[in-house]
Amino acid sequence: MDVLSRPLIDRTLPLLAEGYAWLPNRMRDASGPVVRTRIMGRPALALRGPEAVRFFYDERNVHRHRAIPEPVLGTLFGHEAVHTLDGAAHRARKDLFLPLLEPAAVAGLAEQVSAAWDEAVPRWARGASIVLFDEAATVLTRGVHRWAGVPLDDAEAGEAARDMTAMVDGFATAGPRHLRARRARGRQEERLARLVRDVRTGQVTAPAGSVLERVCGHRDADGEPLGEKTAAVELLNVLRPTTALAWFVAFAAHALHRWPENRAPLVEGDAAFRTAFAHEVRRFYPFVPFLGGLAVRDLFWRGAWVPEGGLVVLDVYGQNHDETLWGDPYAFRPRRFLERAVGRDELIPQGGGDPGTGHRCPGEGLSVGVLETLATQLAHLEYTVPDQNLAIPLHRVPTRPHSGVVLAGVGRAAAHGARAVRPSPRRTLEK
Repeated sequence: MDVLSRPLIDRTLPLLAEGYAWLPNRMRDASGPVVRTRIMGRPALALRGPEAVRFFYDERNVHRHRAIPEPVLGTLFGHEAVHTLDGAAHRARKDLFLPLLEPAAVAGLAEQVSAAWDEAVPRWARGASIVLFDEAATVLTRGVHRWAGVPLDDAEAGEAARDMTAMVDGFATAGPRHLRARRARGRQEERLARLVRDVRTGQVTAPAGSVLERVCGHRDADGEPLGEKTAAVELLNVLRPTTALAWFVAFAAHALHRWPENRAPLVEGDAAFRTAFAHEVRRFYPFVPFLGGLAVRDLFWRGAWVPEGGLVVLDVYGQNHDETLWGDPYAFRPRRFLERAVGRDELIPQGGGDPGTGHRCPGEGLSVGVLETLATQLAHLEYTVPDQNLAIPLHRVPTRPHSGVVLAGVGRAAAHGARAVRPSPRRTLEK
């Protein structure tokens, strides 16, 4: 039988069992950066590498429209979100988010999150210990709401943070986590849809130039304003990803605990190292396992093929740990980003391609800027790391340190003092 027509065995169950390791393991078995398989009943072509990134994000090859499974839309992204669009509709909706790439926007969010962190530290110091993941999620939720102009009582911040993290935690699983994620999205979409309605009817005034004002006034490619629910979805697509940086804050603490030599350059204010540290946390630790789209036509890649309508899968975790790109991929070494200019389509923890015209996350600069800031704030704290389970299981998606990173005896480091840290001007990778 011809290799191109050979029947494919569905690998959905092994994928769910192995998590992040599943696709890298298949590519290792295939001795190359391309694998033909079947996922959720569809034939699939999985690929990796900078050229594969450009192939994947070329809309002549792959569309995202209808490619995202409903369980992911119903928890993580939301129905009718920008992630579900292609072509002119996608570009028009993405115009809503592009101002978030501006340095002033990144600095503004970093300052709000830094202020929320500073407000939390005295409370942390009064207790015996904190779970950093939970506390960072609340800090991030407070900071991003203030920055976006979205009202949130301090008393409600903890509940909102739990909902935001639940949406991320439950998107890739079945059972209780998934049900919690759906309920959380329903509560937050309802809250924000009411807010959009109140802004449009004049009962609430959105701060001038805020994300809230932009979302309420945005018009799509057809010239029509966003419906209340869609506007709520897109507000959540600013708020939720920022709260999700709690995963990376926990990973940053894990890295500082395992490799404490990285603390000094952060404390000393080495701006280039701050950015390199943020990139290495995003590269080294597992967050997004892979991304998928639908083949626009019969596609061929390096001798493998997928029919029109089949899945095309970009191996994100595998690429960020590809020895041909990183040399020593399983070593945590931030200075690799100071030794050479890393190409835009080499490091892809939040997708690849051009953020202005493609599907790369337009909030990537915000993520890097905020992570720089909070990693530095963390480095300025005094604390101890008691015995706990810091294992990071690769079968769980999304994963995190099992304990959430418990810190004891938290206090401000007197020798340096905590201070607001502005993100470095160079936040993104070379193009």
